[in-house]
Amino acid sequence: MNLPWHLYLMALIYTVAGFNHFRSPRLYKKIIPPYFPNPKLLNILSGVAEIILGISLCIPMLSTYAAWGIIALLIAVFPTHIYMYQDEKARMGLPKWALLLRMPMQLLLIYWAYLYT
Repeated sequence: MNLPWHLYLMALIYTVAGFNHFRSPRLYKKIIPPYFPNPKLLNILSGVAEIILGISLCIPMLSTYAAWGIIALLIAVFPTHIYMYQDEKARMGLPKWALLLRMPMQLLLIYWAYLYT
C-alpha cells in the first residue's frame, strides 16, 4: 500500500518538531501553562509522542492510528496556544495577531490529520 506524499510531509513535520523538543527544551517549557505540573516531563512526553506518531504515519498498518494520535496530541497541546496569547512572557516576541491566527490553524492541522483516519 503506497502512502500519499503529503502524509510523508506530515510525518516529517511532526518528527522534526518532536526532536526539537530535545534540542530546545527551554523554548517549549516556557509555553507550557503554569497550571500544568512538571513542564520538563510534559515537554519530554510531547516530544516523544510527536516522534513516535510521525514515524508511525509512515507505516501503513499504523498510519490511521498515528493520525488519530496526532489529533489527540493537537487537542492536548491547545492550551499552550491560549497561554501564549494571554501571557506576554510566553509569547516569544510574536505579535498577538499571529498567536490568535495559530488557534484556527490548529483546527486545520487537525483536519489534515483527520484525512488519514
